[in-house]
Amino acid sequence: MKNTNAVLMQWDDPLSVAIPESNQSLFSEELAHFVSEQSTDQSDNSEWAESLPPINPEDKRVVNGGADVNQLAPFKYPWAWEFFLNANKNHWTPLDINMAQDVHDYQHKLTTEERHVYENVLAYLTTSDILAMRNIGLAVMEKMSAPELQIYQARQVYEEALHTWTYQHCIETIGLDQREIYNRYRVVPEIYGKIKLANRRLNAVLTTEMDLRNRDNLEQFAMSYLFFAAVFEGCWFYNGFSPIFALQRRGLMKGTGEQLQYIMRDEVMHCAFGLRVVRQLLKEENLKLDARAVQAMWEESLAAEKAYAGYILRDPILGYSAEDHVAQFQFIANRRAKQLGLSEPFPGAESRLDWLDEQASMRKEKNFFETRVTEYQTGASLSW
Repeated sequence: MKNTNAVLMQWDDPLSVAIPESNQSLFSEELAHFVSEQSTDQSDNSEWAESLPPINPEDKRVVNGGADVNQLAPFKYPWAWEFFLNANKNHWTPLDINMAQDVHDYQHKLTTEERHVYENVLAYLTTSDILAMRNIGLAVMEKMSAPELQIYQARQVYEEALHTWTYQHCIETIGLDQREIYNRYRVVPEIYGKIKLANRRLNAVLTTEMDLRNRDNLEQFAMSYLFFAAVFEGCWFYNGFSPIFALQRRGLMKGTGEQLQYIMRDEVMHCAFGLRVVRQLLKEENLKLDARAVQAMWEESLAAEKAYAGYILRDPILGYSAEDHVAQFQFIANRRAKQLGLSEPFPGAESRLDWLDEQASMRKEKNFFETRVTEYQTGASLSW
């Protein structure tokens, strides 16, 4: 027996109650009438007789490619497709993680200094991930001329939005003043300094009119994307989670720490993909970046990180200080430079947080009574 209570989605308003099933026959009749009219209109139009030659995948390029951007395969960059496949094994949302203990920790266990660290890390990250989402979606993705690159970046845009949701979920769950937290990036100079620097380096390429056949524009784009991949995501994000991980390893704010472990796995992939694209771009376009300009990028990024660390860690917390934070930035910066085949910007820098790599890694063993039992991936293990 037909269920007369069934409904269809309204395309103009998909969240509203939709059209009853009893009216579905009207749509079928209208569709049949439309198809019938079209089939009788077989006017001779040479437009439909045109065709194009098959593409050659070797014509693909990171930018300024000569192939059809709508044709995915054959691949020229199969590694980009692998990034996309691996990213889609990482299904999670912030609702998967139990935050009840964090509420108790924040209210009853954290010191004033630890609350200051926790709040300001979230204040910085909330704005940064929106900035990252806009940069990939508006500045980078539309300039890529190979679809396998664009497809991974589409996933990346989604993940940055997911990360923003995660920070919002933490802020909302803990009960922080959203108006105050979200405005800190504007009113706290040390947080604003990092955002201002990122905007200056990234906003220059936030235009669709940028002609990348112009060598000056191309070099500017390469430097901008290098900053985004190596500094913004590769160092500032990677280093930005460390203060929360320092609390987590002491058994505090474990839910937030686990949220950031999920985000960290995404960001490591974002950084690795970005660095791979930069290397490919420099090779294809025969670009050689100005070593002095690259060093200046590292040094101003370090200056902004020092100011930020001095503010959020003006009073050290147990096991973590501003000096640790800055030293770790220099160590990670050297790692990113080596991945690009560039000179180390801070020779001799050493890791001050020997526990970080282990703490940042996802753990599969979960206490059933503390958190939801969930695997981070639905497929095979993801290599870091």
